[in-house]
Amino acid sequence: MEQVFIKENILHYPQLDTVLMVEEFIKDNSGEYKKKSLWKALPKMMMYQTFCVILSYLSYSNKIAIDKEGKIAWIWNPKLLKKLQKRKDLFWN
Repeated sequence: MEQVFIKENILHYPQLDTVLMVEEFIKDNSGEYKKKSLWKALPKMMMYQTFCVILSYLSYSNKIAIDKEGKIAWIWNPKLLKKLQKRKDLFWN
């Protein structure tokens, strides 16, 4: 199933420092929080819609995943990706 990043009906786009703050918080607390509790636990408050835009972007870019319980985990690992790309037995598009 192909993911689509929908850009319509967004009132406020996040600033880069806000996106990076959310990324770091998720990395440090991977798998501990569900969506709303993660939003409430962030070191800096933001509009919930802005937070949802950030999560959509992180999901679209395959940096996070949500498990069956709704907990958000950091999955992006560029070192592992580079290692896997060197393998001749794997095919990359």
